[in-house]
Formats: sequence, C-alpha cells, structure tokens
Amino acid sequence: MLVAVAVFPGTNCEIDTKYAFEKLGQEVVLVFHKEEKLPEGTDLVVLPGGFSYGDYLRSAAIAKFSPIMKAVIDFANQGGKVLGICNGFQMLVEARLLPGAMKRNENVHFISQFHHLKVIANDNTFLQKCSVGELLNVPIAHGEGSFYIDEAGLKELYANHQVLLTYTNEKGDVQNPNGSVDSIAGICNKSKNVFGLMPHPERAIEKILGSSDGVKMLEGFLN
Repeated sequence: MLVAVAVFPGTNCEIDTKYAFEKLGQEVVLVFHKEEKLPEGTDLVVLPGGFSYGDYLRSAAIAKFSPIMKAVIDFANQGGKVLGICNGFQMLVEARLLPGAMKRNENVHFISQFHHLKVIANDNTFLQKCSVGELLNVPIAHGEGSFYIDEAGLKELYANHQVLLTYTNEKGDVQNPNGSVDSIAGICNKSKNVFGLMPHPERAIEKILGSSDGVKMLEGFLN
C-alpha cells in the first residue's frame, strides 16, 4: 500500500506518521503542500498533526488553500481513503470533507496527555479491526479540538454510523477533555472513505511509549 503524507508549514507529526505506517510494512511518501498532484498509485492520504501555517486565523483555515489540498479533495471525492489526525482533522472540516466545526477547548488550555476512547462504530475501513465498545488508550495533544455540530447534524451522524470514537475514562464512562459535542473524538463522512480524529494513533504504536492501541486502528487500512 502506498501512503501519501501531506506536509504543510508547521506540520510536526509527518515523521511519526511515516514511521508508524512503515512499521506496519507500508510504503510512505511525504508530499509537500505546494505539490499539485498526489503520487501515482496512492492508496491512502494522511493529513498529519501539527500547527499548519501557525494556526493563524483558526486551525487549518489557511491549509485548505494549499495546492495539494485540491488534489486531496479530488482524491476523496473519487472514493480515495483519507485520514486526518488532529490538525489534519481540522483541515478536513475546513475543506468540508467532514461536517461540523472545531472550537477552542472548553478550558481554553492546550491539552497533552493519554486519553481513553470508546469505539462507537466499526463498520468502516479505519476501525474494522476494533470491536464496538472497545476501549483504546491514545494520546491527545490539541488546543482547538472541541468538535461542534448542531442537533440535526448530530442525529444524522449517528443515523449513518459516522460517529467513530468518543472520549471516556478507563472504565468507559464519558470523560470529555475538551467540550466536544457528545464527547466525540472522531467521525467519518457518509461514504466512509474520509476519517478524522483528534487523538494521535501514530503515537500509540509501541508499548514502550505507553500504548500500542494505535496499531489496531491504523491496520484497518491495510486490507
């Protein structure tokens, strides 16, 4: 599988992402934001975490105008698989590839810690290796990660199994670190080929670093 990882000014997770997929035996190419085309044969595009363009205006508001994003949008609209992690999730929302919006964390502080997640839906490529209700322990690191969507939009997300992950404690009870609506940590589009989450599975692929739960998540793309 060929994984294209887009790199923007201020991105800081592209090497971690590259390492994670290479550890899973995949070929990874870093694609600069000024490129206008994705590598031929790309199977998965990953928009990694960081602070694209310094998060001026608001997170990912500038990145969506980068030349590579037109190619990413075209790729997604043709059914190609796209994964947005943290700032990448923010990009997907800004580009309208995913519904909703991102706000500052409820406590207005940057949060960096491990946090438990509950798998809500696994009828998708990303989480097919996980079980519904399974708890995962994955790092979060964001200052503008409070996901918002109106009531009608929220009902539609659940109706279409687009809510993928929610924030919980180690027992599976709701523990919302940032004020996200319904404690949502990750969603997908209706077609289930575009996925976004604020937590960092690429930082949870080795037990020596605290957790390997990210492996099972990323492995979903390998089938």
